[in-house]
Amino acid sequence: MSLVTKDQLAQKLKPIYMDHEIEGRIFPLVEEINRLKKEKNAVLLGHNYMTPDVFWGVSDIIGDSLYLSKMAKETTADIILFNGVHFMAETAKILSPNKKVLIADLKAGCSLAESITREDVKALKRKYPGVPVVTYVNCSAEVKAETDVCCTSANAVQIVNAVEGDTVIFLPDEYLAGNVRNQTHKTIISHPGKCMVHEMYTPEDIRSAKRLFPGNLTVITHPECHEDVVKEADFSGSTSQMVDFIKKSNTDKIMLVTECSMGDNLRAEFPEKEFVSTCQTCPHMKRITLEKVRDALLLEQYEIHLDPEVIQLAEKSVTRMLELSYKK
Repeated sequence: MSLVTKDQLAQKLKPIYMDHEIEGRIFPLVEEINRLKKEKNAVLLGHNYMTPDVFWGVSDIIGDSLYLSKMAKETTADIILFNGVHFMAETAKILSPNKKVLIADLKAGCSLAESITREDVKALKRKYPGVPVVTYVNCSAEVKAETDVCCTSANAVQIVNAVEGDTVIFLPDEYLAGNVRNQTHKTIISHPGKCMVHEMYTPEDIRSAKRLFPGNLTVITHPECHEDVVKEADFSGSTSQMVDFIKKSNTDKIMLVTECSMGDNLRAEFPEKEFVSTCQTCPHMKRITLEKVRDALLLEQYEIHLDPEVIQLAEKSVTRMLELSYKK
């Protein structure tokens, strides 16, 4: 097993899967995938929104997009298989251009990434000449190529405050931009992109839950939610920041306002805590299954190919993000 033994994996999966599914489907696939990884010197990166069988069973490195971007740059593996969505695999290719980067399903896209094009960014740069462009990593490689520096939800405020000038073009997430705007003195020029999962949540979802669990519920939101939703929460942060908050918190009842599999993975990690479900599911993330991961490794299929010029330009914006995020 990648991160856990077979017995440990069974314990993590039991709250989510039936015993016959664990024994009959998951274990055999996990063993086959782990064998293929060794044969091909492959590393599997797993985003926090993967289903628990993929997340705990076969992903060698797990975390949010910032941490996985860093690890994609540092890995010595010959093959990177990204258990996430397409823009994440593109980011891995940008940072490791000489490695073979795979994704288990090329249709695993992202509503945010699809909300903006390279030409959209060029038009904004013409409209606001000289204004620095900060772009959320949830975008295509071509958009990254037109960007001064990328950011993630974990470091968006830090990056915005680090760039020069009093005004910043912040792309493409309108809701994340709103939450950043509330935490900086800079003027934020935004774009109307949204996450199809996080835009579903409303302030009333949180108020209703707190009425059901008066005084005994901690609400954690993702900053891709509307700022009115974030204001109702007890904490807002990236998926890794959520994990850190829960580790340090004394609360025993938690409502996660984010993609559904995050809650499933945290139930496995924190069995002593109760998670109140608010299940909004990303159909793109759910395209990544153990069967597809196995096939991608076996056939070395669905390789990410990018134009060298795009890689060269995009690498600067992503590397700048890592430099600002992990500076000593």
